[in-house]
Amino acid sequence: MTNSFQQISDAFQPHYSVNFSIAKPDGSILLTLTGAQGVAVKRFIGAQQWRDPQQLRRLITSLQVSLAIEHGEPFHAFNVSKNVHAVAL
Repeated sequence: MTNSFQQISDAFQPHYSVNFSIAKPDGSILLTLTGAQGVAVKRFIGAQQWRDPQQLRRLITSLQVSLAIEHGEPFHAFNVSKNVHAVAL
């Protein structure tokens, strides 16, 4: 089983550099995605959100949708073996 940080990294690399910083003592982290144009996303992620597989999938999909919209790209999400996979085309 892949850990949460690896899942997030895998979802956005190689298009973005992925950086995690400990944000708060409660386990929250700051996720920063940096692309060729600079910082694309900075998002605080609560401990429960990055620890829960379903919430983590929703977070990744939400970020992918936001980035696709920001770049004017079409976005498609589809289910494969009970896992949501998102693709920006």
